Amino acid sequence: MKRFSFAGRKAAEPATERADAGNGRPQSRAALVGGSYSLLISVLALAILAAVNGFVSFLPASMTHFDISASRLYSITSNTKAVVNALTDDVSIYWIVQAGEEDDVIANLLDKYESLSDHIQVIKRNPDVYPAFAEQYTDDPVQNNSLVVECGDRSRYIGYEDIYIQEPDLYSYTYNTSFDGEGAITSAIDYVTSAELPQLYLLEGHGEAELPASFQDQLGKENIELTSFSLLTEDAVPKEADCVLLYAPSSDISEEEESMLADYVQGGGKLLVFAGPAEDGPLENLTGLLSRYGVTAQEGVVVENDRLHYAFQLPYILLPDMASDAVTDPLIEENYYAIMPLSQGLTVSENSGTATSLLTTSETSFSKIAGYDLSTYEKEEGDIDGPFSVAVSIEDPGGGSIIWFSSSLFLDDMYNAYSSGANSNLAMNALSSLIGESEAMAIRSKSLNYNYLTISDSTASLLKTLMVAVFPLLYLGAGIGIVIRRRRMQHETN
Repeated sequence: MKRFSFAGRKAAEPATERADAGNGRPQSRAALVGGSYSLLISVLALAILAAVNGFVSFLPASMTHFDISASRLYSITSNTKAVVNALTDDVSIYWIVQAGEEDDVIANLLDKYESLSDHIQVIKRNPDVYPAFAEQYTDDPVQNNSLVVECGDRSRYIGYEDIYIQEPDLYSYTYNTSFDGEGAITSAIDYVTSAELPQLYLLEGHGEAELPASFQDQLGKENIELTSFSLLTEDAVPKEADCVLLYAPSSDISEEEESMLADYVQGGGKLLVFAGPAEDGPLENLTGLLSRYGVTAQEGVVVENDRLHYAFQLPYILLPDMASDAVTDPLIEENYYAIMPLSQGLTVSENSGTATSLLTTSETSFSKIAGYDLSTYEKEEGDIDGPFSVAVSIEDPGGGSIIWFSSSLFLDDMYNAYSSGANSNLAMNALSSLIGESEAMAIRSKSLNYNYLTISDSTASLLKTLMVAVFPLLYLGAGIGIVIRRRRMQHETN
């Protein structure tokens, strides 16, 4: 029996081993096949990813870069697309920059221009390799990341300081920085490819103040050519004038000049006027242009009695209400204020039909008859009750137009800085509405300033407690609750 039992056990062991060996081969083969399949899938996935990555690298920047900045710093406006898509001539943009000193924002912007049209080519010019290249376009010192836009015989130099613009903030004694790369480049493209540019004629001969340099620079950027002329040597306004500008005259025009300007407007001409009360007396012939359209220029200087409608505790520096209009809407949407210092009150007749108020004082305003000789801001006998218009838009039946701002200091650099550039922008909006706004003129610079949120110490402590203690504990408690609930459900199932 013992021998039998021993023999039985010995005989059974090889059979078991063979069975195990037989079962092991299919398992090993299955594991090998599964591993090979996984490896093949991984290789295919990596190959697909590499192919997709390579394909994306050849796509234009406009399809691979997405702008999530608050000021849309990395985006191209529809105005630029309209200018670029209309190109029929080849334009070269020379990027003057040393190797390794490329500005990322400018690089992204130039990529977008190049991807928008086959007529645009961006060419780098390293000043270390081409030291005399920029001298043929400008006499100014050239900084890295400056540009030259060229088409045929026409070119425009864009300095780095014209791309990153710094303007003084008179409130904080700091500088506001804005990026005007798109506006500068599109304006340059429009300039070098345009056969004719808008002609703005500046009237002289009446003690006019000098047009502020900042506004002249803005005209240059908008590709508007400025020409001075006098009606004393002309029989009529030159036909070449797309618009006539009168800026801060200190003495009146003659009756003959008033008649020539009236004929110009009635014949379809455009007139832009910045004229406030003069120290030497009313400009009766000049304001006679307004009376033809039911607008009366009141005597004196407008004073505000509503604290919300004047600035710097000076009731003659007005903050008028802006009516909705193509000229004012861009400022209204961005919550800007126009500043109107030393203004003359204008009254628009209800039966005018051709005049529209753009800027209006409050109901409590009045005009001080004393004018520049005023000695008090209180209303006195003889002063004229408001409200008044301090900017009007007039449409002549013959197709002509007038936009009139009743302040001679409206474009002064100081007041323009106080308004954060709103005065200059409002003037450019008025000019563009008169001569017909081009796509390039509509592009404005993009602010790079950050708006900081100021909160009290108690609010800061509360937020810190919520973020550091309360919210993490709530998430932890929720997680523990979910784990316990799942274990209970699993235990009940088992």
